[in-house]
Amino acid sequence: MPALHNTPSPPLLRLRSVRTIPTMYETFEHTADVGIRVRADDLDALFVDAARALFSIIVENPDAVAPKQQLTLSVHADDREELLHNWLAELLYIFHTQRLVLTEFHVDVHPPVLTATVRGEPIDVSRHLLDAEVKAV
Repeated sequence: MPALHNTPSPPLLRLRSVRTIPTMYETFEHTADVGIRVRADDLDALFVDAARALFSIIVENPDAVAPKQQLTLSVHADDREELLHNWLAELLYIFHTQRLVLTEFHVDVHPPVLTATVRGEPIDVSRHLLDAEVKAV
């Protein structure tokens, strides 16, 4: 698999800040505000890394989030692309409605279904530096 820095960016996209961790994701500016690009060795890892990328946009210091609270999720879709969208939309819904920042993601992807256990904690503004507001996937 080629390294991220060898991958050309699509036209009309400027890299905002590349926050790369060994799990292979990056964020970039996009006409729709911000985008994420994820690469992984398997489908489960791809969905985990996409979730990490989403929360790296929301929380500037994701390492400060403790896995204190656990939720079990099930997401359905007609195809992989829609499943990824629905997964990220569900995580964003949890963030907005339950005010939880998530840090650990364990997924089992078997399209058309994804089951997951996620862990995180309620937002604590004294410890969690909220970065960008993500309104939609």
